[in-house]
Amino acid sequence: MPSILPMMRLLSEPTRLRIMFLLMEEELTVAELQEILGMAQSRISASLAQLRRQGLVTDRRVGKNSYYTALTSHLEPLRKTLSVAQKELPESSRDQRALKLILYKRRDRAAEYFDKLAGKFGHSYVPGRSWQALAHGLLRLLPPLVIADLGAGEGTLSQLLARSASKVIAIDNSPKMVAFGKKTAKQNGFKNLEYRLGDIESPPIEDSSVDIALLSQALHHASSPQQAIDAAFRILKPKGKILILDLSSHNYEQAKKLYAHVWLGFSSIELHEFLRKAGFVNLEVYPVEREQKTPHFETILAIGVKP
Repeated sequence: MPSILPMMRLLSEPTRLRIMFLLMEEELTVAELQEILGMAQSRISASLAQLRRQGLVTDRRVGKNSYYTALTSHLEPLRKTLSVAQKELPESSRDQRALKLILYKRRDRAAEYFDKLAGKFGHSYVPGRSWQALAHGLLRLLPPLVIADLGAGEGTLSQLLARSASKVIAIDNSPKMVAFGKKTAKQNGFKNLEYRLGDIESPPIEDSSVDIALLSQALHHASSPQQAIDAAFRILKPKGKILILDLSSHNYEQAKKLYAHVWLGFSSIELHEFLRKAGFVNLEVYPVEREQKTPHFETILAIGVKP
């Protein structure tokens, strides 16, 4: 049994304390702790090494991963003190929400199974079968809703949505993109598609006026992602939904120069927190696609409902 004073000194540091609270709940890898805490791997590994030396955590090897867990029996003398500390720790509630997301991702192997099952889709030629054709067909099944396409670009997706929507409002901050979109919509006869010049952080759309707010590969261009999601909440009707398709966190720095990305993607936890802070409920955040070519961009889908 470790001595109480060394334990107290070790756990007086907030990062180590946060790690201990998480490992008291669940066995986790360094990568999972890194995603939950939003810290560098080196910092987490150093903290784990100190906790392990003191006999407060143990690890087991599974393939390439090491899983860490708290030795709760050694923490028994500090049980009441830790319970109070957890309530006072500012980051505790956020860490617990992030832990639930990590465990949800673990359990939700349906996407992984589908990738394996459907991985041959498009690998062998079948006449007339494509994801593009399927998307066209499924979008035609949508009810006639009012949709805001925020960060619409030239509006290809907006025009696809306009085929079945009651109205589509396409927002972009590029005058050339908006002019091109208006011209194309007129040529194709879309009278229910309106292009407006504006930023996704403050879209020129009335409060509580749309059924769906869509941010498709647009959020990583926002100066303030939280402000953009807050704005989406504002323009949605009660029971309206926000749909975000964006890149998962990555380290491809060239994206800033090549594609004018402001943010290098977002983690599931970051998107979940953005949505929660804006006021959305019934949150779902999960990866939907991973590119096979370097740098292996992964697309993540986030959904929320305005109460």
